[in-house]
Amino acid sequence: MSDNIQTVTVISKTTWTPNLFSFTVSRPDSFKFTAGQFVRLGVNPSQLKYYQQVEASDEALNEDIFRAYSIVSSPFDEVLEFLSIVIPDGAFTSQLQHLQVGDELLLNTMPFGFLTLARYQKPLPKDLWLLATGTGLAPFLSMLQDLKTWEDYEHIVLAYSARSTDELAYVEQIERLQEDFGTLVDNPAKLIFIPIVTRESVDGALSERLPKLLLEGTLQERAGIDLDVDTTHVMLCGNPDMVEDTKEALKTLGLVMNRRGEGNIAVENYW
Repeated sequence: MSDNIQTVTVISKTTWTPNLFSFTVSRPDSFKFTAGQFVRLGVNPSQLKYYQQVEASDEALNEDIFRAYSIVSSPFDEVLEFLSIVIPDGAFTSQLQHLQVGDELLLNTMPFGFLTLARYQKPLPKDLWLLATGTGLAPFLSMLQDLKTWEDYEHIVLAYSARSTDELAYVEQIERLQEDFGTLVDNPAKLIFIPIVTRESVDGALSERLPKLLLEGTLQERAGIDLDVDTTHVMLCGNPDMVEDTKEALKTLGLVMNRRGEGNIAVENYW
């Protein structure tokens, strides 16, 4: 086993919908990461309690399977938290859905990714827009549990899109973020949370896809803030179609990709 691979233990599991769940694992003492980064998690299906309990371990795949996962938890938390969907035929998530407390996973302790606030050199931080679909929420929750985020910005807009209300995970936690973290710093950013539900009509939630909401100005109107090339940082994380289409919509509105530290738009592609 590589020196970078460590065994971690499942501490808790939360089922949001039949196809969406989150879980926490133990955190190796030496493991460090920056809010927004992802890691590679591994599972050996034959070692899961589920297969041993149903006496089907002979049918379980006996090999380590790794996939990339953004970290939900703060860089300062004692545990690591992850958010996952279930892909029925997926070699990894179809196994991971059977996780139980006490199961062991593998963690590659080398963090990856550049969807971090440190990448922004220009423009200077003022307004931060975090645009997520599905499990793309994960890195943004990590950032919003880092006090520096609250110190550096004046406004933070979190727009989180899902198909149904049930798929909007962590809403209660999001609604407590201002109190739980904003109150710990002087002159904290103001958090503006905008839920989006595309396949149901929900009071208080927008219903169109993010690109359309941006191009029509609906999202900006709800946030009460304009997108400005001189003051805005925008981060995108979620399904590839959303990321690509929203990126193009933002370019149409005059924002530019962040390269070598300069520019407005940052994206993460680990699909």
